[in-house]
Amino acid sequence: MGKLYFRYGAMGSSKTANALMVRYNYIEKGQNAILLKPKADNRDGDTTIRSRIGLSAECTFVEDFLDEVKNEWYTGKSNAWDKLDCVIVDEAQFLTEEQVDLLAEIVDKYDLPVICYGLRTDFTSHLFTGSKRLMEIANYIEEVPTVCWCGRRAHFNARVSNGKIVRSGEQIMMGGNESYVSLCRRHFLSGEVDGAREREI
Repeated sequence: MGKLYFRYGAMGSSKTANALMVRYNYIEKGQNAILLKPKADNRDGDTTIRSRIGLSAECTFVEDFLDEVKNEWYTGKSNAWDKLDCVIVDEAQFLTEEQVDLLAEIVDKYDLPVICYGLRTDFTSHLFTGSKRLMEIANYIEEVPTVCWCGRRAHFNARVSNGKIVRSGEQIMMGGNESYVSLCRRHFLSGEVDGAREREI
C-alpha cells in the first residue's frame, strides 16, 4: 500500500545516495520509479541529482511533475504519471506546503509510495517549510543518521564561512562541505566546528 515517507538527516548523511539507491532497486526489479527534485536545487544542473560519493541519475523537476498530475486531474486524461511504482523526491525541504499536500494526495489517489529525502532544519535550527509539512502529515518519519566530529549523532546543519559559524542570512543558500558542517546540539550551540571553539560571525 502507498505511504508518504519522510527520511531526513543532517548534511552529509547520504540522503541523496539513499534516494539514488532506492531508485536503482526499483529499476533493477523492472519497476518504474521517478526521481524528482525542486527547482531551488540547481547545484548539479537542471536534470541531474548527484550525491557526494559520485552517484548520479537523471531527474525531473517536482514542479513540472505536479503540474502534469494536476492537469491530468483537471482534464481527466490519462498519462504516464499514473503508471509509476514509486515517486522519490530529493531535497524535499524546499517543497511548499501545497506541493507536500499534492504528493500526499498522489499517495492516496494512486496507492503509490512517495519517498521524500531532505533536511529537517536550516542553519538556524528552524524547520524548513517542506520539512515541517512532511513532519505533520507523513505516514512514516525516519532519520538517516550521521555524526558530529565528536562522535555524537549530528542533528544540526551549521553554515560556516572561513571556519566560523554563520548565524544569520537567507534561509536558502546552496552549498556543500565548503559551506555546511553537521554538528551535534552541544557543538552547534557552542560554535565548535572542528574540535576548536570558533568565534561566531
